[in-house]
Parts: sequence; structure tokens; C-alpha cells
Amino acid sequence: MTHRRHRNAIEVVPQERAAHERGWQDVLEILTERGFEGLSHALEILLNEAMKVERSAVLAARPYERSPQRRGYANGYKPKTLQTRVGRLELAVPQTRHVEFYPTVLERGARSERALAATVAEMYLQGVSTRKVTAVMEQLCGREVTSAQVSRTVRLLDDELSAWRSRPLGEIPYLLLDARYEKVRVNGRVVSCALLVAVGIDPDGRRTILGLSVSLSEAEVHWRDFLAEMQERGLHGVRSITSDDHKGLEAARTARFPGVPWQRCQFHLAKNMLDYLPPGLSQNEASAELRAVFQAANRVEAERLLDSMVRKYATPAPKLSAWLEKNVPEGLTVFDFPLEHRRRLRTNNSLERLNREIKRRTRVASLFPNEASLLRLATAVLMEIDEEWQTEKRYLTKQTT
Repeated sequence: MTHRRHRNAIEVVPQERAAHERGWQDVLEILTERGFEGLSHALEILLNEAMKVERSAVLAARPYERSPQRRGYANGYKPKTLQTRVGRLELAVPQTRHVEFYPTVLERGARSERALAATVAEMYLQGVSTRKVTAVMEQLCGREVTSAQVSRTVRLLDDELSAWRSRPLGEIPYLLLDARYEKVRVNGRVVSCALLVAVGIDPDGRRTILGLSVSLSEAEVHWRDFLAEMQERGLHGVRSITSDDHKGLEAARTARFPGVPWQRCQFHLAKNMLDYLPPGLSQNEASAELRAVFQAANRVEAERLLDSMVRKYATPAPKLSAWLEKNVPEGLTVFDFPLEHRRRLRTNNSLERLNREIKRRTRVASLFPNEASLLRLATAVLMEIDEEWQTEKRYLTKQTT
């Protein structure tokens, strides 16, 4: 791209600028269709940093720098709310004394938004590219930016996400766990990388996203380290754990939460049962019978109905009968919970919805260059959802005993 220098600004040749902006617009249209609402915090940071860079250029001096070329002084910040298609941004607009200044990025409006969304997408989905971030920040500011300024912006993004992942936890009576897998490139090979997510319900009945972890490590080691990390952050008072039968999780649960009851997800149990149902037997009938077990009035009735199923299928489907007898009792722990809590705790469907939100964003990438890029995107999405949860009504009634 050709530039003309004038007063520290970068003037882009109009024809090339138009082509460049059309390229960003095409990127944003793809991103908007596929969803990037969860990145508003990252956009705020990037936009705020771009405005600081521009103010320093206008003043001809960095913050607190003594310079004979200085043309004015920084004068704090003014809050501004910007509504964008990726959410509401709470900005801090830099102010000046003795020189007129208004950030170029705010004057450009939607054009800035396109560049911002594309830049953040680049950082989160393909790994941070200093060259590309620099190019877009220069477009936003209309001025050159240094590698130090770009590094600071990227560091602020990662610092905010890291701070949220490591925030202190407290008493969580109900813990829900789930895992999903994304493709990551490692040493020239494409491998499945596990993304673990934990949701908690506190003593007031409010749900919160406790944390997440991304790793290529062995399943049991990953789960154990993830649970240990949350305990180190203060997680305590866990009275039950709801999850599917993920590989390695049972050993990790036993090691980190010995004696804590486990509720196996009834939704996944119902799906797994169909794998053992031989041809010729009715799926609808078997599913209705298992549903009656899960919806029984109490544990005694549930166990009676389960025993009836086991005996019914012993001859026509012995593998199904054996599977029912061994696995379904793991989904009946919920009968020990307060009646008003059972519907919410019998499955980990609330985590399934989180996974769908993550997938809606990650499907644009399809392949991540490393674990860090997957962790960035998933953290940004879950931070946004967790903030929404904090303003919702209680997920459960306050009673947790």
C-alpha cells in the first residue's frame, strides 16, 4: 500500500484505501453472519488503545514525556457508549488541553468497526499477527504505530482474559462439567484439542462460569489439573457434580473431590442407550420407558421402573439390559437433591448451550494454529455470557440443602 507522510500521519492513496476497506468489509460480513458478539471486551481494549496512540501523535509527546515539540497536554478521559453490531462498547475517549482533538476512529464510525472486528478476529482465530494488527491500528489512527504500542494492545487483551480465568472463586454447592473438542495444528499435524468448561451454582442459586481449560494432555491429567486449579482459586463446598461420562473424569473427580456425589447427565444416558438397542426393537418405546425412570416421583419408584426395564430386555437385548443395569443408576443421584432443583441438575444441558455458542464462533476458523488462540476465543465468548448471567434472575431457588 502506498502512503504519503505529512505531520506524522499516514495518508492512503484513495483508490488503494477503497480497495483495502472493501476487503475488511468482506471479512466483517462473513464474521457477522457467523457470530462474533462475544468479543466486545476485546474491541473496547483495541479501540481505546488506538485512541491513545492518536492523542499522543497529536500532542507530539507520549504520556508524561517532556518534549520541546509538545503541542498540548492530555486531559483525562470522557466515557462514551458506542453501539455496534458486535455489542455495546464502553469507551474512554482521550481528552486534551490547548489543542483540538477528536479521535479519527470515532469519526469513521462503521468503517472503524469493520476494521476492529476483522483485526480481533485475526488475533483470536489465527493467532496474534503483529504485522496485521499494526496495519489495522495505523488505518484506525491514521498514523504510524510502534511495535511497542501494538505489543501493549495485545498484552492488554490477553491480560484481561487471563485475569477473568484466574479470578477468585468461593462456595459452589453444584458443579457442572463438560468438554468439547476443536482442531488444532501442532508440529504440522492436525489434532483434537480438549476444551473443558466448568459452571457453578452458588448458594444464592445463581449460575456462573467458573473457568475453562485448553490442553492436548492426557484426559485424566487435564481434568485433574483443571479441577485442582479451580480449588486453588478458592472453589469449595461442592455437594454434587453433574457431567457426562467423559474419559478420565471419573479418576480426576475421585482424586480432587472424594466422596462428592456424581450425577451422570440423563440426556446423554438416553442418547447412549440407543447404541445398545438392537434392530427390530422400538426406539420410541425404550426411550419412553427410560424417560419414565428419570421422571419418577422418587428414587424408590425410579429403581423399580429401571428393574422392570432390565428384566424386560434381558432376553431380546441382553447387551442393552446389562448396560441399563450398570449405567442408569449413575443418573439417579439427582433424586437426593431438593425437588425444586432436580430439573436443572439432572443434565448438563446448560453447558451444551455454552458449547453451541462457542461452536458458533469457532466454526469460522475450523482449524486453530495453536492452543493459545483457541483459549483466547473461548474465554472471550464465555466472559460475555457470564456477565449476562449475573444480571439474570436466580437459576435455582436459594435453598441448596
